[in-house]
Amino acid sequence: MKISIFGLGYVGAVTAACLARDGHEVIGVDVNPEKVDLIAKGESPIVEPGLSQLLVDGVAANLITATTDTEAAVLGSDVSLISVGTPPTERGEPDLSYVWSVCKQIGKAASHKSENHVVVLRSTVPPGTLEKCQNLIESITGNSSIHLAFNPEFLREGSAIKDYDQPPYTIIGTESPIAEAAVRQMYATVDAPFTIVKPSVAEMVKYVANCWHAAKVGFANEIGRVAKAFGVDGREVMNIIIQDTKLNISPVYMRPGFAYGGSCLPKDLSALLYYARSMDIPVPLLNALPTTNTLQVDLAAQQVLRLGVRKIAVLGLAFKPGTDDLRESPAVLLVKRLIGEGCQVKIYDQAVYEARLMGTNLAYIQNNLPHFEDLLVAEPQQALEDAEVVIVTYASPEFRQILHEAVKEKQIFDLAGVFSEPIKELNYSGIAW
Repeated sequence: MKISIFGLGYVGAVTAACLARDGHEVIGVDVNPEKVDLIAKGESPIVEPGLSQLLVDGVAANLITATTDTEAAVLGSDVSLISVGTPPTERGEPDLSYVWSVCKQIGKAASHKSENHVVVLRSTVPPGTLEKCQNLIESITGNSSIHLAFNPEFLREGSAIKDYDQPPYTIIGTESPIAEAAVRQMYATVDAPFTIVKPSVAEMVKYVANCWHAAKVGFANEIGRVAKAFGVDGREVMNIIIQDTKLNISPVYMRPGFAYGGSCLPKDLSALLYYARSMDIPVPLLNALPTTNTLQVDLAAQQVLRLGVRKIAVLGLAFKPGTDDLRESPAVLLVKRLIGEGCQVKIYDQAVYEARLMGTNLAYIQNNLPHFEDLLVAEPQQALEDAEVVIVTYASPEFRQILHEAVKEKQIFDLAGVFSEPIKELNYSGIAW
C-alpha cells in the first residue's frame, strides 16, 4: 500500500518504520523540517529500541520518504494516517487544533483526486471527533470519496515495536467498508484479531485504556504504602494478586452495572481504610471507592424517580444471584431509598423468599427494611402485576425469561446488564447503556 503519515512524532515515526518493514510505501509528513530531514535520512527523531535500524532499512529500500508537502503526500498515497499531538490545554481539554489543521490540508489535497482516499485517525481524541473530521473534509472536497476510520494505538515507549507487532487486538472504528478494508490490508501481517466498532466506541476505548492503566498504578502504589506500614513487602503482595487470572486480572468485575455489596468487599475495604487512617497512610484512590459505590445507588434511585412512577417491581434483593445474602446489598439500599420517597415496592427474589434468614444477615435486613417480608412475593407475576417500572438488580437467566414475558408497556430499568444489548420490543433502558 502507499501510505502517508501526518505527524512524525513518537507514534508516527514508529508506525512509519513498522509499515515500511512490512512492505508498504510510506511518506512521512510533518510541519517540522528537522523531523522530515531526519526521517528522510533514516535517522530517528526519538529514542526507541530498534527504531533506528528499521528507519535505515526502510530508507535504503526506498520504502520511506519524508516531506513537508501535504498535497504531494496525499496525491502520492491511498491512505493517510493522522498521528499529530492532542496536548492538554490549561483546563485539561485536549487541543484538537492540529487534527483540524491536518484534516483541512488532506481535504484540500484530496479534492484534486478522482479516486477514493482513506483517512485513518490515530491521535487520541474524544468520542465524536472522527465524525467532525469527516464533515470538515467533505465540506472542503464537496464529495464523499473520502472514507474515514479511527484506529487507536497502544504503543508504550520503550517497547513500541514489540507492541506494534503483538497487540491484543486491532480496533477499527468505522462505518465505511472501504476504510475497514484498507486498515485490514495495512495490518495484514500483524497477528491480532480485528475488532470493528463504531468510531465513537473506538475513540472512547483509547481513553479508558489509559485511565485504567493509571488506576492500576495508583492502586498498586496505595497498596504498597499500606503494606509497608504493616511491615509487608507490597511487591510480593501484588505479585501474588496478578497471578490470579480468573478474578483479579480478568473480565470479572470489569463491566458497568450496579454497586458492589455482600459480606466481603465492603467489610474488607472498610478495614483496610481504617488501618490506613490509623497509620496516617494517604490512600485517596481507595477512599474514593465507597463514595463512588454509594453514588451508583443514588444515581439509580434518581433515574427511577425521574420516571415519575410510584408502583415499582424489583427483581433481586440479594447482592448477587444464587444467594440469600442481603448484607450490604445495594438492592436493599435502593429499595429503602425508594420507599422513603413514597414508592410502593414489591420484590421478587426466590432465594431470599425461601431462605431462613438468621444471624448478621437477618440483622442487616431488619435494620434497613424492618418489614421486608411484606415486600417479598412468591411469584414474579405478583411483583409485575401493577408495576409501572421493573427494576433488575442482578443478572440471571430467570430474570431474562421473566422480562421477555413481561407486558410490553412496562418500563424496564436494568442495573445489571441482564441483556447484552437492548431488546427493541421492550421499553428498556440501562443505568450505563
